[in-house]
Amino acid sequence: MSRPRPAIRALALGVSAVLSLSLAACSSSGADTASGAGGIAGSAQKDNGAATDGTIKIGLLSTLDGPFAVLGEVANQGAKLALVEAGATLKGDGPRDGVSGLTIGDQPVELSIGSSDATPDSALAAAKQLVEKDGVDILVGPLSGDEGLAIKEYAKQHPEVTFVNGTSGAQNTTLRDPASNFFRFTTDGAQWMAGLGDYAASTLGYKSVVTIGEDYSFPYDQVGGFMTPFCAAGGTVPDKIWVPIGTKDFSSFISQIPDGVDALYVALGGADALNFTKQLDESSLAGTPIIGGTITADGSLIAGLGDRAEGIVSAGPVAALDTPEYAAYAKLLKATYPKSGPPGLFDTGYYTEMKSTLMALDQVDGKLDDKHVALNDALANLTWTTPTGPVKLDENRQAIANNYLFKVENGSSVMVDTIPNVDETLGFDRADYIAKPANDRDHPSCS
Repeated sequence: MSRPRPAIRALALGVSAVLSLSLAACSSSGADTASGAGGIAGSAQKDNGAATDGTIKIGLLSTLDGPFAVLGEVANQGAKLALVEAGATLKGDGPRDGVSGLTIGDQPVELSIGSSDATPDSALAAAKQLVEKDGVDILVGPLSGDEGLAIKEYAKQHPEVTFVNGTSGAQNTTLRDPASNFFRFTTDGAQWMAGLGDYAASTLGYKSVVTIGEDYSFPYDQVGGFMTPFCAAGGTVPDKIWVPIGTKDFSSFISQIPDGVDALYVALGGADALNFTKQLDESSLAGTPIIGGTITADGSLIAGLGDRAEGIVSAGPVAALDTPEYAAYAKLLKATYPKSGPPGLFDTGYYTEMKSTLMALDQVDGKLDDKHVALNDALANLTWTTPTGPVKLDENRQAIANNYLFKVENGSSVMVDTIPNVDETLGFDRADYIAKPANDRDHPSCS
């Protein structure tokens, strides 16, 4: 593992933090459509490899309704930044506003915007609207873990459409029984833990860790991504505790934690992690060291805990890198959306997925009348340097990319290590890894 100079972590608001903040959903629903004619490089004629009706239709699916609406707003900013960078013009700065003025291969690009409330049924309904009603050629999304599993299955029913992930982090969206027309240029929830389990065991010397997380697919993969290398390094996890989303009173769960553990791995979002830690410190386990999931050690936790946050280690796919790609993206984000925060998980994720889509379309001059054979081949073989580092896809069309390790020092989350080229099996033998049970409430286990 390489050790670059320290860099301050980019803040990414977590899903659970949004629940705790009780933010309202957007005021409207449905799909908006915008199209135009402008210019990304490409010269194919409409009668020679054009989209079937002369327009390239891209659907953008995120969570603009329900308690996670703020994440969808940020995600759509990232996706639209890729379109703006390619030559599009925003029709407004709202999350449901479209774009105009973009062409690929002399064909206008049309953007349709769909919304879910982060549930699989809602995501599936929005996807059906985009694909079966709006007639999109490509769908970019969804945002949340369980949604991705639903969209994978839907993709299998529509081989004529190309599906590109948003930020959905469920590992099995691509690892097991993947859809051949689904592509993910962002890493999954288990990959986001790369480096953390080994660091806890080898550097911090922890032998026994209890995990606590919310009870759905994304935390299952976060816990699995931490445990697999931690257990391989000799660590044990005597108990895994799962709590319902939106839990406020953690006392009954804290009482389940056995005495004598070295640390707690916490897969809760910012405000929920803050409430949990404060209640923990009112118990006999006060002061027990915390290891954070990707959305745990955000600004709200660090500010709320003060000195108690010092030393918390965590990991994730987004860091404020000293690279031209990160600097250019951060500058474009602030110029296009002046009220935005620093680059974070959801905007950079959707930017990466949308830009990958546009780059592949550009490579094939917008050719879609071959049942997407050329486009899907271009996506499968695409490699480029994103704002968060280089990316390429594996045989299941899943991202192989860098991950970053962080530690809270002097009130800030500082990057302390880079784990390069993290694959979906975390460096373990692929066949052996896939043969084991998928991450869930009970697996992996090393008690």
